[in-house]
Amino acid sequence: MPQVSPVFEETYTHYLSKVADRDLPSLASKLGARVEEDRLVISLFNSEYVAGPQGITGPSGQRPSFDTCIVLFKYILLCPDGQPGGSDWSSFRDLKDSGPLTKYFAHEVEHSIAAHFAGRKAALISAGRMCDGKPPDVDLSYDVSMRFEPLVRVPMLLLFNDQDEEFPAQCSVLFEQRAEAYLDAECLAILGGMLARRLKRDRIRSGT
Repeated sequence: MPQVSPVFEETYTHYLSKVADRDLPSLASKLGARVEEDRLVISLFNSEYVAGPQGITGPSGQRPSFDTCIVLFKYILLCPDGQPGGSDWSSFRDLKDSGPLTKYFAHEVEHSIAAHFAGRKAALISAGRMCDGKPPDVDLSYDVSMRFEPLVRVPMLLLFNDQDEEFPAQCSVLFEQRAEAYLDAECLAILGGMLARRLKRDRIRSGT
């Protein structure tokens, strides 16, 4: 088993103690999760993770990556009392406390996707479908528009225009405004990075 960073272990233990104080079954419907004994089963990018007083385990039965643990911990701990309003799509930079991370998100998520799939619109569509991306509920004037649901209450919208004779490929990744009620800016940026990596990985897997 790989050696765990002391900082990771300390952070993990800190959040785990907070999760242990929560009535997890009462949060299930609010988070779109299901209950398994005293634990929550949460879907993250279509993989199920079990979170409870004993810790977080992934599909392999092992503790998942640091980033995954942080996102799941925060999703549980920040769970709002009701269903927040704000279903309009918003850019990352317009979300609460996103300022220090806007350059990261623009470069590592949006620009990364645009550069990787420039001239490969069909490959992006194929990779998006492998990530369970679906057409959005409204018609949008983009070469590619896909809705993803990394977490049930935190959907994402990818908008992509391919390169042409005048402009380079461009990509925007949006969140519903109410996403900031479920996750902080750091975790939303992590989700964006996860999406970018999965799309690039699945393009290679599909051979496109």
